[in-house]
Amino acid sequence: MTSRVEAVGGRTSKPLRSRLYALARWLHLYASMLSLLVVLFFAATGITLNHPEWVFGTAQTTHTYSGTLPQNWQRDGQVDWLQTAEALRAAHNLKGRVSDTRADDQEASISFRGPGYSADAFIRRADGSYTLKVVAQGPVAVLNDLHRGRDAGAAWSWLIDLSGGFLLLVALTGFGLSLFFRKTRAAALITALLGGLGLLWMVWRAV
Repeated sequence: MTSRVEAVGGRTSKPLRSRLYALARWLHLYASMLSLLVVLFFAATGITLNHPEWVFGTAQTTHTYSGTLPQNWQRDGQVDWLQTAEALRAAHNLKGRVSDTRADDQEASISFRGPGYSADAFIRRADGSYTLKVVAQGPVAVLNDLHRGRDAGAAWSWLIDLSGGFLLLVALTGFGLSLFFRKTRAAALITALLGGLGLLWMVWRAV
């Protein structure tokens, strides 16, 4: 009976199968731990997104303000959007990022957006007076927007991409690990096949 461990230079070398198994197990374990909270977050918010009729934590508040911008909001007949945005932020403690700016001869408008948050200002160019509408939604609505990646910024977008990569790694290494066990390999493959067919059937029904 030949040994599965070969002597190389006085040391023992594990066969390729054992090394691949160890690597897959290591990747699966630590990718699972790194993405654990991500899985919980996207699982929970996926349920709330799928049930928009649930109203807990989604109630919104709306406030309307008016005021006048400082004189330096326009320079040489052009809107200084940075000064305008900073003046509105300072006056009303606005959140979010500037998402849209527009201007014509009569009126200028600037919008701020964040997860579960919007603020829209309409400014008279003649005298700098403005009307501002701020809509803030509840915490569940904020989490739902984070799930979508809506108005959350580049850093959050990168986090979503990394999370998807980790979940893909967890799935592939988990499937790979199932192939190492002879007793359950056939059952695992059949289960994966049935699950894939079931998913394709649901996609077909949905579209």
